Amino acid sequence: MQHNQFKEEALNRIKIAQGHLDKVRKMLEGDEYCPSIILQNRAVQAALKKVDEVVLHGHLHTCVLKDLHGNKDDNEKMVGEIVELFKKS
Repeated sequence: MQHNQFKEEALNRIKIAQGHLDKVRKMLEGDEYCPSIILQNRAVQAALKKVDEVVLHGHLHTCVLKDLHGNKDDNEKMVGEIVELFKKS
């Protein structure tokens, strides 16, 4: 996949997350059943997690693989950046 394809996929996933989030807001405004709201909110979280997966996939394919043949220090820096992302989640 090319950069634009990853970008389009990520934007599509953001739209899905926004739709779920709008539904959560409407459910809260409508005083709907709390477990149903939580379930819908988890759909938002799952959709956002998928955005992260798509963006990471794109980064690995369009940036990391391209630069992998650079010097060892740069490779270590790239790996460190990715590891730090997962530490923060």
